Amino acid sequence: MQEKGWRSILLGEFVTLQRGFDITKKEQEAGPYKVYSSSGPNSTHSKYQVKGPGVIIGRKGTLGTAFYSDEDFWPHDTTLWVKDFHGNDPKFAYHFLKSMRLEQYDCGASNPTLNRNHIHLIPVSVPLVPIQQKIATILSTYDDLIENNFRRIKILEEMAQTLYREWFVKFRFPGHQKVKMVNSPLGKIPEGWGVKNLLDWVDVKYGKTLPKAMMEESAPYLVYGAAKVIGRYKEFNRERPTIITGCRGSCGQVTITRPKSFITNNSFFFDFDNKSFEYGYFLLGNRGLNDCIGGTAQPQITLESLSGIQVIVPSSTTLILFHELCEPFFRQMRVLSEKNDVLYKTRNLLLPKLISGELDVSELDITIPEANA
Repeated sequence: MQEKGWRSILLGEFVTLQRGFDITKKEQEAGPYKVYSSSGPNSTHSKYQVKGPGVIIGRKGTLGTAFYSDEDFWPHDTTLWVKDFHGNDPKFAYHFLKSMRLEQYDCGASNPTLNRNHIHLIPVSVPLVPIQQKIATILSTYDDLIENNFRRIKILEEMAQTLYREWFVKFRFPGHQKVKMVNSPLGKIPEGWGVKNLLDWVDVKYGKTLPKAMMEESAPYLVYGAAKVIGRYKEFNRERPTIITGCRGSCGQVTITRPKSFITNNSFFFDFDNKSFEYGYFLLGNRGLNDCIGGTAQPQITLESLSGIQVIVPSSTTLILFHELCEPFFRQMRVLSEKNDVLYKTRNLLLPKLISGELDVSELDITIPEANA
């Protein structure tokens, strides 16, 4: 039975989708407009093709993704974008398309592909615009909180990064005026600091093998593959936050795991002691490990390729002081990330119930933001 205020139509009557515009990396010029591919906004260009607000979904390669842009943008040929909202609320359209699991309509032979003419014919049930605006406002509140936490995390990391550069790149650490600069294999460094081989200074180890089939969505602990989360597992193999990098497939990105995580053998972990943890993270991140990537069948980093890395090791006093200043930043970043986990989980639980009308919001007194009203 149709809910009051809802109507059954075809997706193509709700929104008209249009294929994106081809552009190569070489053709892109530095500019303010985001270029959306099927995996999201990965580059920018000096020109745009579509005026915002707009909605983009993955058409080729990565299907089922959905992105919202307040600003003018360039939808890449690997996407579909909403050419006509037919008077519907753009934010609601974004959430609606995101909830449709469009990857199930793959019609590609060798490469996953969505055909707009096929998905335009999908029967859907959508509410009238006033209800759309209420649903979009509820879901956007979660998105805004998540985005705000991301911004705070970025600011905290930039603050610690600035301190790192000041102390360990420009050598303007507390008391530096009284310290003589001396020669080293890596150039002039403060007296009392040293240069060591990375593997002599910190233990670097592979994670452990964990078949994908053993992971469970409801398990308590995050699993890190090539330096990114790939699932959850019932056990963890690292209790404290750990610095890792991918060593097979996607290599070289440096990241920090959550406490009590499982690290697979597609990552190396760097076992820095407490006082060197924050320094080690920025040291590896700023240096980068791309020069260590080898492999023929697939990119990989080996212990042997890491063995030639020499690094500056500051004095113990300086490392301790840096740790005492930066550890609160890192702790706050973890707290904000964990808050985002809860927000994501709650929003994802609400999304299908709101979009389907299972949760009736028609009688709720919700203030619609002026931009959406």
